[in-house]
Amino acid sequence: MDNKKVLLTIFGGTGDLAQRKLYPSLFRLYLKGQLKESFAVIGTARRPWTNNTYREVVQKAVASLAQTPEQAATFASHFYYQSHNVNDTEHYVALRDLADQLDEQYQLAGNRLFYLAMSPNFFGTIVHHLESQGMITTDGYHRVIIEKPFGTDYNSAETLNAEITDVFSETEIYRIDHYLGKEMIQNISAIRFANNIFESQWNNRYIANVQINIAEDLGVEERGGYYDKSGALKDMVQNHILQVLSLLAMEPPIEFSEKGIRQEKIKALEAIRIYKEDEVKEHFVRGQYAAGKRNDQTFASYREEENVAADSQTETFVAGKFYIDNFRWSGVPFYIRTGKRLTEKGTRINIVFKQVPVNVFKTSINEPCEQQSLEPNVLTIYIQPTEGFSLSLNGKEVGNGFDMHPVKLDYRNSSEILENTPEAYEKLLLDALNGDGTNFTHWDEVAQSWRIVDVIRHAWDHSTAEFPNYAAGSMGPKEADELLEKDGFKWIWSPDVWYRERGLLD
Repeated sequence: MDNKKVLLTIFGGTGDLAQRKLYPSLFRLYLKGQLKESFAVIGTARRPWTNNTYREVVQKAVASLAQTPEQAATFASHFYYQSHNVNDTEHYVALRDLADQLDEQYQLAGNRLFYLAMSPNFFGTIVHHLESQGMITTDGYHRVIIEKPFGTDYNSAETLNAEITDVFSETEIYRIDHYLGKEMIQNISAIRFANNIFESQWNNRYIANVQINIAEDLGVEERGGYYDKSGALKDMVQNHILQVLSLLAMEPPIEFSEKGIRQEKIKALEAIRIYKEDEVKEHFVRGQYAAGKRNDQTFASYREEENVAADSQTETFVAGKFYIDNFRWSGVPFYIRTGKRLTEKGTRINIVFKQVPVNVFKTSINEPCEQQSLEPNVLTIYIQPTEGFSLSLNGKEVGNGFDMHPVKLDYRNSSEILENTPEAYEKLLLDALNGDGTNFTHWDEVAQSWRIVDVIRHAWDHSTAEFPNYAAGSMGPKEADELLEKDGFKWIWSPDVWYRERGLLD
């Protein structure tokens, strides 16, 4: 069976996600020959567009990638538009007839991939109509890709999952988390399992703490209405951060396969300690940005953003500490930090190794050494905007004595490599076409993530925070620094120090 022969139906085909991410990603697959002539795309939405209108939108979305306008037009000729009301059964009849026509026209062997790029409120309605109107009874495979958010808490996620699994089996459901498509997120496994220098020390005997940072320099922009109902905890921690944490903490799989990786990720998530509500304040910090200034740019506070309540209690920043209660990680804190309007945009992971038991260089046979402690060895994995990794070591400073000086062994992917690296959605769409669910989230992962986060959310919902509590352009509230300081640690990445030293941050 040729997986690349496929009819892709995009619910929400006129939306921002489709135009910014899906159409360019499909075009890249087309340029690389992953999609050839035997494919077709149906875009559906409420707008009363024609095929020509739709194709013009697709051509515009891929114009910067196309070698010629003719190439973009040839690609767009595979796209068809069907005005659609997801609640109207008759519209699914028209959609089915178009799908059957295209299946025959392009010889697609009944392979169908459905992409639900809409509000989760419609997921259950859509999949049940697909079943009742015979759109998933053809020969070939039938798969559905679902965008986050997958529920708003465990109960809503469980209800949503039950609706979808009424129609599609778990192996046919692809819950997308675009972070799992990023090159350096996938490189976590390579760094761990292909290098004994790290895997042999990837445990509580040698690692002091792990830090996961996802910082955004932008505010909520035009997403104020959505964000004010979600917040950083649900928007970032429940999905992206806990997925990254599971990759860092999982045991080596028996084999590097979808099943093997998934089993170990689920075990890691199930080992994360779920706090009692009265413990949340001790282990988690929330924040909301106030007005601030960076360089010559002034920023409004979160509560002044469009569609945000003037007294909003929604957090735009979360820092916290997770513990994993198993033999490998017992006692090692996993610190997480994410937020809007921080000093700079960047995603990076810091693995902080324990100090040597004794600093023998406190005294020297040549000259007294004033350095009483050594800097920790740190393995840093850079996810974005740059990609690569570095390892900090202690070396001797040039000159007399034995003062230590941190030295960084650093590798970054070149601009040429970055230019040719598949975009996350491109990689994930290809995985879905190939039936590879490795980089998608299984229901058991989603369920456990909600169980972990729901306790934190419930504790915050039953208390009032003093917001705002950090300036736009900083790295969050001071309590986030204190969270580590009370354990004897510090954030390895604190760019606001650099800005303050130069008088660029108020």
